[in-house]
Amino acid sequence: TDTLLAELKAKGVRLAEVTLHVGAGTFQPVRTENIAEHKMHSEWYDVPPETVVVVEAAKAEGAKVWAVGTTSMRARETGRLKAGRGDTDIFITPGYRFRVADRLITNFHLPKSTLLMLVSAFSGIEEIRAVYRYAVAKEYRFFSYGDAMVLGRKDDAESL
Repeated sequence: TDTLLAELKAKGVRLAEVTLHVGAGTFQPVRTENIAEHKMHSEWYDVPPETVVVVEAAKAEGAKVWAVGTTSMRARETGRLKAGRGDTDIFITPGYRFRVADRLITNFHLPKSTLLMLVSAFSGIEEIRAVYRYAVAKEYRFFSYGDAMVLGRKDDAESL
């Protein structure tokens, strides 16, 4: 909300925007046994030059960079945060090495989704399994209008 964004800015949080026009393919389950055979649909993205400046400054200061949503994560990771726009079919799976975000705020994703694979790549497969077991036991709501979680990047020792 505008109120929440104003409160964050008042606390010194710097905001930077990216755009990814999400297509239906993002929500399609992976139907191949070998995930490397899954083809992501192409989606349009825009990373403005101002966003690159803000993120690079934060990294230089040692501040944590947060992504709000898997779509902003995918847009930022396309080209490793270079300013630009175009189409991306980036498919982030376990083993991917993240370069931009240190934290991720996202909802709980459905089984066999590319988004579940992205969060597993970000925080670790076993860590995500534990988080999801807890969420199921506590009856959290899943999918786009469900509950949210804050995740740390697995290769960031301070995240876990």
